[in-house]
Amino acid sequence: MDEKTLFAERLKTALIAAGYEPRPSVLEREFNLRYWGAPMTFQGVRRWLRGESVPAQDKLQVLAGWLGLEPHYLRYGARAGDGSQPPQATWAIAVGGEEDEVLRVYRGLPDEQRQLLRQVILTFARASGLEPESSEPSSQA
Repeated sequence: MDEKTLFAERLKTALIAAGYEPRPSVLEREFNLRYWGAPMTFQGVRRWLRGESVPAQDKLQVLAGWLGLEPHYLRYGARAGDGSQPPQATWAIAVGGEEDEVLRVYRGLPDEQRQLLRQVILTFARASGLEPESSEPSSQA
């Protein structure tokens, strides 16, 4: 298999492991919620899943962060002969009760409302002195 096909297989596996269907519509929606550059098209993410192309590094970083993988692993896989396994997400936490309910409702909201809600949460975090990990590029003109 070539590099693009292997990337597609790792991406599909990562999506399933994270609880998402490996479909272009799902990938397009979820990726664009997290990426603050020009949105990816349905056709663009479909090429990733089909092994026809590999995302640019900035997009790879967003995919890896979202799916809880190291960007290097997602792009290249385990180094040949080292027997390494995919790195486990270090940020994963157990969710239950109220958090589970909020996340379930959040995932059911339309994309526009999810984007708005994310901005509200980040605004509250900043106002409280928290420094959330930023997935937004710094604003440099």
